[in-house]
Amino acid sequence: MGTPNDQAVLQAIFNPDTPFGDLVGLGLGEEAEKEEADEDGVFPQAQLEQSKALELQGVVAAEAGDLNTALERFGQAICLLPERASAYNNRAQARRLQGDVAGALDDLERALALSGGRGRAARQGFVQRGLLARLQGRDDDARRDFEQAARLGSSRARRVGGGLDQ
Repeated sequence: MGTPNDQAVLQAIFNPDTPFGDLVGLGLGEEAEKEEADEDGVFPQAQLEQSKALELQGVVAAEAGDLNTALERFGQAICLLPERASAYNNRAQARRLQGDVAGALDDLERALALSGGRGRAARQGFVQRGLLARLQGRDDDARRDFEQAARLGSSRARRVGGGLDQ
């Protein structure tokens, strides 16, 4: 992913709550950390740590342009904890980058179902699904997803969704 546009797309995909081009901070912030802990608290700690490590490896691979490795790592994370939404969100983005929009949408639907439409995973899933809808010219669907993400606290969805107002 060599061009600045490609890098901006990756940034938007893997960190949908940050604006294009912003560098992601190392810390999540107190509220985001609590939200993530609440979502992940139901999983066994050892498996959770392993799943998060696999996801991180997948994100690093995707950022380096190695989408096959990214998909492999996200798939491993899903196999390890199939009821955790985060890896589905990440795999959806890697699939979209490979041109598999249908697969990306399937993963986003699964992530949203697992999250119950709440929390960080849902917020990211709604933003990502909204971006896909917008790319497909389905502005009404995109607007609904951005509104959902905004209700869950996504400032990015508020900014992007506002551009769809008629």
